[in-house]
Amino acid sequence: MASMSNRREPTGPLTVADVRLGEPYELSEGRLVQCAPTGGRGSRANLIGGAVLGFDPAVTSAGVDTAISPDPGTLRAPDVAVGNVPNLPGVVRVAPPLAVEYADTGQDEVELRKKIAEFFAAGTKYVWVVRLSGRPRVDVHEPGLPVRAALPGSELVAPGVLKNPVKVEALYDRDAAMEATLRSLLQRRGYESLTEVREEGREEGREEGREEGRAEALGSALLAVAAARGLTLTEADRALVASCRDGARLEEAIRRAATGDASAIVAALEAR
Repeated sequence: MASMSNRREPTGPLTVADVRLGEPYELSEGRLVQCAPTGGRGSRANLIGGAVLGFDPAVTSAGVDTAISPDPGTLRAPDVAVGNVPNLPGVVRVAPPLAVEYADTGQDEVELRKKIAEFFAAGTKYVWVVRLSGRPRVDVHEPGLPVRAALPGSELVAPGVLKNPVKVEALYDRDAAMEATLRSLLQRRGYESLTEVREEGREEGREEGREEGRAEALGSALLAVAAARGLTLTEADRALVASCRDGARLEEAIRRAATGDASAIVAALEAR
């Protein structure tokens, strides 16, 4: 992040024009709010939580640390913003309908409450605060309602923003996040779940030979998930997918495609 060491101290309230993107600062009512770098646990959780929410079939845009400035004296960056994140440079002027904050050891609770209030004032419908220290939980904030604590094993919903309920642990646990992301990626390609892919394979298997049909359905699903993730598969990789007739390996490759790269897919298919 850029340093503020060469900046002349302001003589009055600042506006968003006074803060350069990339600096470790937010802006609240014209005053600078320093933002410390994220620790290891928080950064890992941010990454997987962003994938889980960003790939939901109802979501058309999402971002991490997106600069949101609904008025000149406010500049906030939610850890994950879901909705209203254009593929354009510069500050975003419209608040996301869902904002997610990750709170770990040392969280400034006063500043966090102010940030949540500013999101609501700008039009945000839901703020989820993922608590990583102690027993993990998600504090669910909605305008005009008491804060609700959601514990691992329960599900979060955001009507009008997300299609799928989200398990609390999917916002910080890699395995749970992988399953949630996989479901969303399959839904984006016309399957409701991996179970539906298996059923399609069984139907094709009755017509073409059980293993042949099942492998073809799983291979198609694997390529669909890879395409949804934007993964680039070489001709050799695609040939490997087409030639694989091991359902277990294909299913594992589909799971890896949800969060890994092309090499992870190949490794699953070549495993013995």
